[in-house]
Amino acid sequence: MKKSRFIYISILFVLFASTLLLISCKKESENTVKIGLLHSTTGSMAFSEQSVLNAELMAIDEINKAGGVLGCQIQVIQENGESDPTVFAKKAEKLITEDKVVSIFGCWTSDSRKAVKNVVEEHYNLLWYPVQYEGMEASPNIMYMGACPNQQVVPAVDFCVKTFGKRVYLLGSDYSFPQIANKIIKAQLKELGAVCVQEKYVPLDETQFHSIISDIKQLKPDVIINTLNGDSNISFFTQFNNMGLTAKDYPIMSFSIAENEIAEIGVENVKGHYVSWNYFETLETSKNMRFVSMYRQIYGEDAHVGDPVEAGYLAVYLWAAACEKAGSFDIEAVRIASKDLRFIGPEGMVTIEHSNQHLNKVIRIGQVNSKGQITQIWASDEPVRPDPYLSTYAWARGL
Repeated sequence: MKKSRFIYISILFVLFASTLLLISCKKESENTVKIGLLHSTTGSMAFSEQSVLNAELMAIDEINKAGGVLGCQIQVIQENGESDPTVFAKKAEKLITEDKVVSIFGCWTSDSRKAVKNVVEEHYNLLWYPVQYEGMEASPNIMYMGACPNQQVVPAVDFCVKTFGKRVYLLGSDYSFPQIANKIIKAQLKELGAVCVQEKYVPLDETQFHSIISDIKQLKPDVIINTLNGDSNISFFTQFNNMGLTAKDYPIMSFSIAENEIAEIGVENVKGHYVSWNYFETLETSKNMRFVSMYRQIYGEDAHVGDPVEAGYLAVYLWAAACEKAGSFDIEAVRIASKDLRFIGPEGMVTIEHSNQHLNKVIRIGQVNSKGQITQIWASDEPVRPDPYLSTYAWARGL
């Protein structure tokens, strides 16, 4: 009798769960669930963002072929942010209010993220953001897949001062990430007994760097910390090399140049210089080798992946896992389910920190080699907890 009752209850449970699953998908129409991919495919940021978009599309295709999410196929609504924060905000509004997406994946620059942040907070949706950034933020409506300052900027500055010297030149694009990052760096330099010899900003689409390079030659810093973004990096490194300068003369530490950017800039222009990230294409893990291989099968044998590309790929899988854990596509249910969620990706194990929705990540510093790859020269022993407000650093108080 007890056995029959158990079987009856089990059947009811299965039927109930199946009904919930069908309802969940039916709400999204015809067994699909809509997500938005919002990246610049034109403008100064296109060459960086296109690779992230490619990785997100690859992850979506893999998940769909494996059966989808909660029995639903993922339907992509793609929009172009045009390298313009105002356009990003308008397209995010459209994706949420007209297309009814349950999450948005995208942005690169902090200005585009901040523009979309206002929209997802107003409509209570989620943005899965794939790029390292300046910190000082923790929105309940953003999942931060890239590094915050204590996972990239702070260890890189410490490395530069200890390795190259205490006279530091700061060069960046004229928007929020470089400005705030450099504010952090100057406070850290003071703590380290180092000095900022110059701080220069240029427009995002700047192509002329001869006067800045001449300034560098005159001031003779021990190291240059570079927070340029987009096409400007191509011009800067090309002109730096054309003026006869190399990493032996003035080593450059960059925060926004990964393997795919190196290919665009030209290996001859950037070899020997340094980068700080959480992922390198050359990591010898089975997950990473499969990731790189599959990416090249789809996008060409000469294609490269870098940290933001891998983070975009991770974002889709983490969203899918959060939906499965929640048993729903509901925004708040997915947000809650994401807390402390773990996933083994190409970079290794990552965990979404419950308190601020950033990832626990291994920190890596590398040097660009003659093949256009990044040779890892230092890494943290284990994943580092995100500290977006640098609350654990006494020198950062008041920033």
